[in-house]
Amino acid sequence: MHSPTKTIPLKHVVVLCSLFFFPFSSSSSDPRTAVSGLFCGVRSNSSTDPNYIPTFVEDMQSLSLKLTTRRFATQSMNSTPSNSKTNSTSVFALVQCHKDLSPSDCQLCYAIARTRLPRCLPSSSARIFLDGCFLRYETYEFYQEPVSEASDRYSCSNDTVLDPQFGFRVSETAARVAVRNGGFGVAGESGAHALAQCWESLGKEACRVCLEKAVGEVKRCVSRREGRAMNSGCYLRFSDHKFYNAHGKFHGFYNKGVIVAIVLTMSAFVMLILLATYVIIVKVSKTKQEQRNLGLVSKKFNNSKTKFKYETLEKATDYFSTKKQLGQGGNGTVFLGILPNGENVAVKRLVFNTREWVEEFFNEVNLISGIEHKNLVKLLGCSIEGPESLLVYEYVPNKSLDN
Repeated sequence: MHSPTKTIPLKHVVVLCSLFFFPFSSSSSDPRTAVSGLFCGVRSNSSTDPNYIPTFVEDMQSLSLKLTTRRFATQSMNSTPSNSKTNSTSVFALVQCHKDLSPSDCQLCYAIARTRLPRCLPSSSARIFLDGCFLRYETYEFYQEPVSEASDRYSCSNDTVLDPQFGFRVSETAARVAVRNGGFGVAGESGAHALAQCWESLGKEACRVCLEKAVGEVKRCVSRREGRAMNSGCYLRFSDHKFYNAHGKFHGFYNKGVIVAIVLTMSAFVMLILLATYVIIVKVSKTKQEQRNLGLVSKKFNNSKTKFKYETLEKATDYFSTKKQLGQGGNGTVFLGILPNGENVAVKRLVFNTREWVEEFFNEVNLISGIEHKNLVKLLGCSIEGPESLLVYEYVPNKSLDN
């Protein structure tokens, strides 16, 4: 007797497919999203578990929700329900924003981290250091791990300064402050600035151990303008410019309902690799089930303010005329459209049909269309009932985001 094919909840795919939304940056704030290091583990038996990637995606989504109330979160989940007879793989994840980031900058930093980290899939472990946050996943609980001889890293800039001890003294000071101050500290003197951050899962002693090693690592960057230590349980950076927020203070979180659900663009190549991996290890839902899902969603979709008729968008873009083409976004071409009311919009024509995942696609559009944030061009809605799927954004004239 064959066991029934498990239908993976389509929201897992939508979290990946949401990378198609192409936000534009217009903010003068600095969430420090430069990637300091991306380190992928080796592929193990767990990476062949057909439920591993959906579990990974669900972990990432859970972390995002937890970040609405604090700058740190952990999440663990088994890839297979406890009542299943198949072997399960646990996925443990941790995210830490540096404590000087604002709420929206913390969310933005995490959003970028979570779109870069899947480049390591199907590896069963990976960590990414951005200058404002850290994200890691493993198949074991690593939350109290301060250092790792195998995976700790440091990096130094290429340009030099005259002072042979530049950055070292201020790094020591920031590390001492962090140990006394709950895991976070900043320091600055004579044109040198430093920031130290331990993950909140570490105790005071583990934080001290981690930062002591980090100080020794950045000492190797003597006479350089910048140095970074990236350890299992902490991060230490020095620079010749003040890169952290004033006084290292955090001014509190916004209301939960206003927290930005930000998703940023990843390269089309990486996205296609992820989708190919997903298709290979998971069978799609049966056709009859897909049709039932489409019928249920269509009823709700017909009453939604985010709905656009395919025919309306087709006419608005002169039937997707090349003269209306604005450019090429992630996995789709963007056209200028003029709605019947005279409003200019940007219409993104996806290169594949998302109808297989229509319910979660609709829910994601419903969520993102309500977001207003200075880092994003507003998503107005979508069309899913035509021969192809379309996304509708507000139209922003060229270079208007520079102001």
